[in-house]
Amino acid sequence: MEVVEEYGQAGGGEIPPWDEVVWRILKRNEIRLITYVPDKVLAPLINRVEADDSFRVICPAREEEAVGIVCGAYMAGMRGVLLTQTSGFATLPNVLASLAVPYEIPIVMFISERGTLGDRQLVQTKVWKTMRPALDALGMDYHTVTRADEVEFVVEQTIKQAMATRAPAAIILSPLLTKKNSD
Repeated sequence: MEVVEEYGQAGGGEIPPWDEVVWRILKRNEIRLITYVPDKVLAPLINRVEADDSFRVICPAREEEAVGIVCGAYMAGMRGVLLTQTSGFATLPNVLASLAVPYEIPIVMFISERGTLGDRQLVQTKVWKTMRPALDALGMDYHTVTRADEVEFVVEQTIKQAMATRAPAAIILSPLLTKKNSD
């Protein structure tokens, strides 16, 4: 079987919305904890997991708390992820460098990429420039998803690799993928 067929992209069929694909992959990979701080771009995925009783969904006050919650859950045997936007990620290098990275906790972060491609909010554009350099400085794997036909492969493989290598990772959701949700 070709990789394309394995990930449902062959045959010219309709590709489901990115949030539906991510939701399905989270379930398939036994991710049971979702933490997030509200974000308009991530709202379709947040709404989807909140409506599904197979997930424990927590909305803490800050992203650093979300990382702590996911790390604690992992130590207790539960897999979790963090949903955040670019500016929320900017608050995380310290907690990632002092907890997730050295203790090899495979937290997977979904980051809605803000501050680029037409985003005219000064704060978002300034913070956007720090995201990839911070991920590089932390030695964290990250992948940017720009098209719907990339979602399944990138998300599935990032989660599997993070769990197998016990390393945090990030999936950056480009506005090229999510733009229709943020208008």
